[in-house]
Amino acid sequence: MAARQAFSGRAAVAGIGMTKLSRRSGRSVLDQAVEAAEAALADARLAPADIDGVLLYHLGDSVPVNDVARALGVPPAVWTNEIYGGGTQSASILGDAAMLVDSGTARNVLVLRALNGRSGQRMGQAGLRLGEGAEAQFLHPYGMAGPIALFALSTSRWMHLTAARPEDLEGVVLASRRLAVNNPRALRREGMTSEDYLGEPWIAEPLRRADCCQETDGAAALVVSAAGAARPGSPVVHAVVRGGGPGATGMDKAPDPSWIFTHYLADRLWETAGLRPADVDVSLLYDAYSPIVLQQLEDLGFCRPGEAGELVRSGGTDPKGPVPVNPHGGLLSEGYVHGLNNVLEAVRQLRGEAQANQVVDPEFALVTGFGGSYGSAAVLRRT
Repeated sequence: MAARQAFSGRAAVAGIGMTKLSRRSGRSVLDQAVEAAEAALADARLAPADIDGVLLYHLGDSVPVNDVARALGVPPAVWTNEIYGGGTQSASILGDAAMLVDSGTARNVLVLRALNGRSGQRMGQAGLRLGEGAEAQFLHPYGMAGPIALFALSTSRWMHLTAARPEDLEGVVLASRRLAVNNPRALRREGMTSEDYLGEPWIAEPLRRADCCQETDGAAALVVSAAGAARPGSPVVHAVVRGGGPGATGMDKAPDPSWIFTHYLADRLWETAGLRPADVDVSLLYDAYSPIVLQQLEDLGFCRPGEAGELVRSGGTDPKGPVPVNPHGGLLSEGYVHGLNNVLEAVRQLRGEAQANQVVDPEFALVTGFGGSYGSAAVLRRT
């Protein structure tokens, strides 16, 4: 099942802003949300009074959207909404904002994700609780308490089916660390060798600690405006799709528990965007775990099944390669603001303003949002 929307360039990302990322911010989530929002407004050359829509997504780990709107000083009669969800929302929230603009409901929509994901509520520390759901109570006693164990099992199945090797996962991590060395925003800038990677402890085999994205404190924000009113050079929202089906997050109902969201969305994405994989100049793929980068590359048609590991190891996904992926180091190395920081990097790349590893003359950028077998994808286009 999937939903889609093509906007024909009627809405644009007019401004972006982000706080410093850390593992212990020492600040409230509200304070960080306001800082990122004010930076995005300044970048868009707008004032709080110009904002008439505010969207925030969360997993019960953020601050109420109306508190942010009030602290910013936006007019009281604005369209505000809190969208429950994590990685699945990071691409499709562009569609939510663009639909508000396209319908005339709002002129300028502020989009936010803010959290103390390391020093506050940590996603990976789910307790062993029975009875909260008819299905979950059968999974928790076997160690399926949290997303890492879930996706480790899904990855094991995928590796069995495709003959992927541990070296393929290692290649994704080493590429991420290598690219992040030049990214001043990245929390992981020290690089990594094969020996370093193999020395990382297992979290849930086949996932080592380095295969998992970071827990991060920080906030990211962007402003989506009517394309004609946005600052010059603002990339437009070209197409958005969202959906999924049983797979990695519905294993008891899935034809194949290794399927992630791109298995369901790939055809709809290219149909909606009117593009082919070869038309995409840079991809910001949600990299909560190293193997899902490889799965997305194969599902989306950037390479054939079983070839993603070699594509990465050969440098094919480097900024100067044929399929540039996450030139800033991605969520594995820059930090984890539930994918919205990847969207901000897509905007920088299309503007030609990346601080590190700028891809040459990109026109189309793909961003994805992962939530297991459900997720989203969006294409941004340079104007």
